[in-house]
Amino acid sequence: MDDFSRSWTALRTAVADLSDADFAQPSGCTGWLVRDLVCHLIIDAQDILITLVTPAEAEPTRDAVTYWEVADTAPTGDDPLDALIVRLAAAYREPRLLKIHFEDVGAAAGRAARLADPDLRVGTRDEVLTAGDYLCAYVLESTLHHLDLLAHLPGATEPPAEGLGRSREMLEKIAGAAFPLSFSDTDALLIGTGRRAPTETEKAELDGLAARLPFVLG
Repeated sequence: MDDFSRSWTALRTAVADLSDADFAQPSGCTGWLVRDLVCHLIIDAQDILITLVTPAEAEPTRDAVTYWEVADTAPTGDDPLDALIVRLAAAYREPRLLKIHFEDVGAAAGRAARLADPDLRVGTRDEVLTAGDYLCAYVLESTLHHLDLLAHLPGATEPPAEGLGRSREMLEKIAGAAFPLSFSDTDALLIGTGRRAPTETEKAELDGLAARLPFVLG
């Protein structure tokens, strides 16, 4: 729960610190500008709020790791939902409107997370998790999107070390293998999820794991 609060607060701060010009820069998400990514984060915040007020009585069917599904192919930006995000972001017209909306729902999502009972069972995507596992899964979501946000913004503040470490742990459990110790947490996440191609040296260190990359999470 604390890791989520730190990661989510850091992401909100990173968005608040963006300049108007930053919104027109590419993000680390294929086909999305920074403004499109921030629009997606608004929907993420709404999902957190919706999930935390959707109690379930059934036994959990997923945990923080099995919450994630691994796709066969990397996104191209042409998916109808991805394209919808682009149109929604453009409708805001001014970056400050995106900032205001994200801060409103983002702050509310943060408060809801702090108030949530970690053992509460909640429903999302036709699955049941504890609120604690759901928020733990969102550490990975918020950390990856924080990295996406600063992909082309030199000097932007990076995600907190705790969130990077926890996210790497989850990705390694999803992969069923550890990334080389020589990889930083950031590099493990970027290379592991296909956000950056490994160098020849990194491929050699990855050994058999290189053939299984990337792990496209959804």
